[in-house]
Amino acid sequence: MNVTIKDIELLKNLQPQQISYYLEAKGWKQAQQIDSRAIIWTSSDIKPEAPQIVLPLNSTLPDFPVSMNLMLETLEIIENRSQLEILADLITGLPNTTLQGIVIQIHTPNADKLSGEITLLGVIGDKLRKIKTELADKDYILAIKSYQERLPVFCTGDLIKENQVFIVKNTRNFTLDDQWQN
Repeated sequence: MNVTIKDIELLKNLQPQQISYYLEAKGWKQAQQIDSRAIIWTSSDIKPEAPQIVLPLNSTLPDFPVSMNLMLETLEIIENRSQLEILADLITGLPNTTLQGIVIQIHTPNADKLSGEITLLGVIGDKLRKIKTELADKDYILAIKSYQERLPVFCTGDLIKENQVFIVKNTRNFTLDDQWQN
């Protein structure tokens, strides 16, 4: 089953610079720059019918999400990977995102207050990924309970990717998944 990404807010949050890095790493070449508005990328094929991607450089433009959708469709065909897999490589930040996961690690707590870093295992872009976050007080206690009893949790926050590591900043609404509780 192929999933087509149509979430406008998700597409708006893609960063043109990150997409440029991705395309370059995959062998795409900059064919033409249109002022400071867009870059036309072409695949490494030299054939005249080689696919092209128009990458707008201003994510506030009204048609930016449409261009991102077309880019994902093109990459899906060329790379023979799902749009979700490609999207996971392109995500650098998703504000106000709700995630579900399992706490797989409780790091050494902070000495001065009831808080610490935890690692969740959750689905991002069609794959299980490690996600780190910092919790305090009752949220930290819930994370310990989740870890000990292997109960899934939900949380909302700003998902970012730094050096290939997913991190949730401004974590809020950290709750145990009620479905699994007694």
